[in-house]
Amino acid sequence: MSLGELLPITLSNELPAITRQPLDNGVVLRWVAEGVLRVDPPLPGTWHLLLSAGVHGNETAPVELLDRWLRRIVAGEIVPRHSLMLMLGNPAALRAGTRYVEQDMNRLFNGAHLQSPGLEGRRAARLERLASAFFEGATAGLHYDLHTAIRRSRFEKFALYPWQPDRSLPDAEYLRLAVAGMQAVLSHERPGHTFSAFTSQIPDVESFTLELGKARPFGANTGLDTAAFEQAITALSEAREMATHPDLALPPRMRAASSLIKLSDAFRFHLDDEVETSNHWHRARSLRWTARGVGTSSTTGPTFSSLTQTWQSDSALD
Repeated sequence: MSLGELLPITLSNELPAITRQPLDNGVVLRWVAEGVLRVDPPLPGTWHLLLSAGVHGNETAPVELLDRWLRRIVAGEIVPRHSLMLMLGNPAALRAGTRYVEQDMNRLFNGAHLQSPGLEGRRAARLERLASAFFEGATAGLHYDLHTAIRRSRFEKFALYPWQPDRSLPDAEYLRLAVAGMQAVLSHERPGHTFSAFTSQIPDVESFTLELGKARPFGANTGLDTAAFEQAITALSEAREMATHPDLALPPRMRAASSLIKLSDAFRFHLDDEVETSNHWHRARSLRWTARGVGTSSTTGPTFSSLTQTWQSDSALD
């Protein structure tokens, strides 16, 4: 089986027969670890691109996207001029078809795995080491961690920018997100434990969590249009200028000012099924939640509800 079949190899829970595969055009594929592949051009530069998906095992559209994109590299349709690393974040959850096996892995980065030594904790620690080693020789780099949302969103595709002290979203990255089809950009206002929050601390690396639609099972993503994003990462990998046009829609910028965070499976957040994420609520509207043995609580304020089990509140447009 070719290393270009990263997804089938990972889902089979078997090691590949080979760990290094040169292509006819000089590009070399290298198996790094379970679900992790490195792609190097004949003359690697010092700008590196990391693309990860499947940190949540039930978010299959980005995984299928990376599988499709990698096959185009193997076929010679895409010829990278930068070093790439492709990661399938949580192979065990992908095989099970569940968001996670033991714990939400996208809450275990930035050292949080030290208090959570289970399957996902060990995997998060390993991904941290692999990402750090990948960017070690780079003068600059970019990480897109690809996800899909549990609920429908007012913005189908959008980016979350991790908080770092004394850092704001660069204009060049904002334009790249617009060209890649992102319809909104949310900047966090406090440290986090997501994968992109970890890589954002690596010097000269810009990192984003990208939400590309709604979570669906494998094979059920045919209606999702990711053409703009695939064109964008192809241009980045080939060191080409990303195509822009005069009527390009610039996504609104938002900020997350506070959070309501799920710490226990007893937590229940009471929202009707039709309520979308990325929803701007009025100040007078009350949020209600319960925890087993605690009863019901509420809060008010303008909110921007996030896409996972952390709920951002008090959004504002720049």
